[in-house]
Amino acid sequence: MSRICELTGKGRMTGNNVSHANNRTKRVFLPNLQHVTLMSEKLDRSFRFRVSTQGLRSVEHNGGLDNWLLKTRDDKLSARALKVKRELLKAEKAA
Repeated sequence: MSRICELTGKGRMTGNNVSHANNRTKRVFLPNLQHVTLMSEKLDRSFRFRVSTQGLRSVEHNGGLDNWLLKTRDDKLSARALKVKRELLKAEKAA
């Protein structure tokens, strides 16, 4: 299981530990990923995603999962999130 946010595409970053003597060693910065269940109001279902805490704040700021998925580009979303987005678009066309 890769350490990538399913909604924002945020992944691991690399950098350096810098000591007081200015010695540099490689290190990895991992995103703070959480397993969350988000409710889709239009589909009246809940979906479980592995989301970064910053991504969760962004979803709430945009008015929920439905609005977030419709506004986000497809290349940032995971395969599972894309599937939910297609369901949303299909439900929107039917209504």
